[in-house]
Amino acid sequence: MTTELQKNELLEDFQKYLEQSQADDFVTQGVPDLHSLLSEMTSLKTEVKAEARQFKNTLDTLSSALTIVEEDNKVLAAELLAYGLRLEQQQEKLMRTMLLQMVDMYDRLHTGVEVLQNYQPVKQLFKKSRPKDVHFIERFKEGQVMTLKRFEQLLLEHQVRIIDCLGKRLDPVTMNAVETEQDLSQDNGVVLQELRKGFLFKDQVLRLAEVKVNKINHG
Repeated sequence: MTTELQKNELLEDFQKYLEQSQADDFVTQGVPDLHSLLSEMTSLKTEVKAEARQFKNTLDTLSSALTIVEEDNKVLAAELLAYGLRLEQQQEKLMRTMLLQMVDMYDRLHTGVEVLQNYQPVKQLFKKSRPKDVHFIERFKEGQVMTLKRFEQLLLEHQVRIIDCLGKRLDPVTMNAVETEQDLSQDNGVVLQELRKGFLFKDQVLRLAEVKVNKINHG
């Protein structure tokens, strides 16, 4: 049997063996050679420079690509803006055309209402049916007046306003003087009568008003 003393001796021998092996390995490997170390550092420096150049080239390529994208975006933005303006102009033109048709319909409706308002039934004819006829015409006139007011509201909803002319001094931007008349009680150049209504669309002339203007001949 192995005694405790023998075990301790064996452990000490094994410890010495391990220490000797590590020392032999260190001697075998030797101290690093300075020339080799410098060579490795030079090689590493070269690799770092090469990678730095590659990284710079990559950055330059990305920068060029970014510049191209930015220029393309500017061109695209300009094209989109021009397209938007063209589309807006087309819509504006189409809207003006539609509104001109609407004001033409308004003219006819307004003329019809004026005829009804000035209507005087003939007393000598159709005496039996006259009360019914007068009642029918009154009801019809009321309906036309309501329709005319609704039409005016519709025009306002589309930013169309009637040009105010009567009693105003002639404005060549919004009015067209198609007739003249001399009225000494009024100032020269004042609108005496509105022959055809004018309209503004978004504060721009949609249709000129046709008016009769006071013209006083001196001398």
